[in-house]
Amino acid sequence: MKAKDFYKALNIIADERGLEKEKILEILERGLLNAYKKEYQSSENARIEFNEEKDEILVYADYLVVKEPSEPGEISLQEARKRNKRIKAGEIITENVTPKGFGRIAAVSAKQILTQGLKQLEREKIYEVFKAKENEMINSEIVGLNKDFVTLELGHKLETSLPRKELLKSDETRIGARLKVYITKVEMTTKGPKVFVSRTDRNLVKRLIEQVVPEIMDGTVEIMGLARDPGSRSKIAVYSHDDNVDPVGACLGRESNRKKEVEEALQGERISFYRWSKDPIELISNALAPADVVAINPDKKEKTCIVIVEDRDFTGAIGSKGQNVRLAAQSSGWKIDIKSVSDAEEQGINYQPIDEYGDDSDEQDA
Repeated sequence: MKAKDFYKALNIIADERGLEKEKILEILERGLLNAYKKEYQSSENARIEFNEEKDEILVYADYLVVKEPSEPGEISLQEARKRNKRIKAGEIITENVTPKGFGRIAAVSAKQILTQGLKQLEREKIYEVFKAKENEMINSEIVGLNKDFVTLELGHKLETSLPRKELLKSDETRIGARLKVYITKVEMTTKGPKVFVSRTDRNLVKRLIEQVVPEIMDGTVEIMGLARDPGSRSKIAVYSHDDNVDPVGACLGRESNRKKEVEEALQGERISFYRWSKDPIELISNALAPADVVAINPDKKEKTCIVIVEDRDFTGAIGSKGQNVRLAAQSSGWKIDIKSVSDAEEQGINYQPIDEYGDDSDEQDA
């Protein structure tokens, strides 16, 4: 194989594998330099240069000019001046030391060098692809199953194992099933890139909503808070930077189609949106919906509040296993203590009833 054929093969490899030619040449440079030193038992300060325009692979050696050489890579001033009469001690002189037939050696060595080097180069490329997707959502396909894990194909011929505890209880686990997953972390290991994904991370809900709500993607509507019980329910506080755009309506979509699309991707997990407000009374009232709030005593400094509800609404405000109040607190950023009217009176808690928000409470589960 001549150098011309070498460069032709190089271009084919770069195109077929989608790799940068410069990076392949870096691998070849290191490998060919080792091959040169081994073949010619040279310890000279050599380097490889590729000249594709002239179809050449050349070996150069850089020598430090000194009066009396004592280390490899040094040349005496007397010897150096035979080649350059104006050279001075301390300067570098470069020589072309390419052996006759080195193109043949390069061609023979290239295959072995590439076999080892390209695999690592492809690993690095895949790592870069997925590192750029860290904290993002991607599509995956189940390609393997066992008792503790499911194996997912993520694309780029990369698979990862997802613990079953990171799946939703309602997720379909069969070969060929497709799942949207959230990339939590990407690492480079000795065996190549490792991608960690989740179905239970709350940011998966956020990415799903962003995907179906253009008003969030263009910045008109903003997610201010999000709380999740994976597989059961999520509560999301949303705010509109445009008075003419209803943030909850934008997230729901016509006939709640946008919300339904997110719920389908989450295998039926219920999604609830409510309007975020700077006013803590309005914010907390919206967050606790559908429960009707009688009064709220907020402590703005500590971001805590006592919420009074009618006795008949107490259980609903708390929610099953405390879910409603927990999600309301997490998504609003306020610590919420709910009291029934009778408990408040018994404990001597003073409160000023607030007007019921009615339709102004934007929590919608439709």
